[in-house]
Amino acid sequence: MPKVKRIPQRQCVGCREMRDKKSLLRVVKSPEGEVSLDFKGKKPGRGAYVCPNPECLKRARKTRALERALSVAIPAEVYDAMEAELSGAKGGSDGTS
Repeated sequence: MPKVKRIPQRQCVGCREMRDKKSLLRVVKSPEGEVSLDFKGKKPGRGAYVCPNPECLKRARKTRALERALSVAIPAEVYDAMEAELSGAKGGSDGTS
């Protein structure tokens, strides 16, 4: 009998829904303390997950969920850059950007 492969699940910090890991975007705090979006899920550092929906990022910003998850204060310009990247990535949702 073949084993059933489990699909990793992660929780979006914005809407708090459990989803497949591959369908979420990873926000990562690098060992140097830099916060950025990780489209491929391979960057080193502490990660938190957000739906590829600008509304989820806005909700996470309002509730400071990303700051709590990553244990770092995130400046407003970093949030703005992430929103711009998320809007740009939404057009090419294949994750190759």
